Amino acid sequence: MKDFWNERYADKDYLYGQAPNKYFKEKIDEMQPGKILLPAEGEGRNAVHAASLDWDVSAFDISEKGKEKALNLANNQSVEINYKVGDLPDLDYKDEQFDVIALIFAHFSEEKKENYLKKFKKLLKRGGVIIFEAFSKEQIDIQKENPKSGGPKNAEMLFSKEELQTYFSGYEFEEFEDLITELSEGKYHQGKAAVIRFVAKKPLN
Repeated sequence: MKDFWNERYADKDYLYGQAPNKYFKEKIDEMQPGKILLPAEGEGRNAVHAASLDWDVSAFDISEKGKEKALNLANNQSVEINYKVGDLPDLDYKDEQFDVIALIFAHFSEEKKENYLKKFKKLLKRGGVIIFEAFSKEQIDIQKENPKSGGPKNAEMLFSKEELQTYFSGYEFEEFEDLITELSEGKYHQGKAAVIRFVAKKPLN
């Protein structure tokens, strides 16, 4: 997967655009700045937007090319982000370090997925918030109809509402949508797509 993403991000264009994800922007723009983590952040569009709002931004990805483009984007917009390259278990994030974790099209391999989601819960402060948008399992069928919409072709890397409610059991869901929408994010997220979106707050105890 690392080679795949390095090869993809070697393209000079920002393949998912330079503007932040619309759902992420809608939610983060309403919040008081604090410390935020953006996993699988790729070319940096969401991290840079958060930094422009005075968030203390941490991000990571497995792609060095993604980091290069993210830092270039941050430099062009005169903001700073702390961007690491590697797998989550190898990065030195601390338990209860973050006020917000934004999982925006953050899809992980089957063997990593459950462990990563458990780890994100530990990294989030009590009362902290998860902002989530990713492809649902229905996207497998939508890809056949609209290949430009993107997303993993392995159903195990996609999400269902039921599994997310199980992973984040005990969290207060402020909203939770499983829907068909229209994406317009660069070259690889275009047109009809099946996504899940939610905002959930970690319990205080």
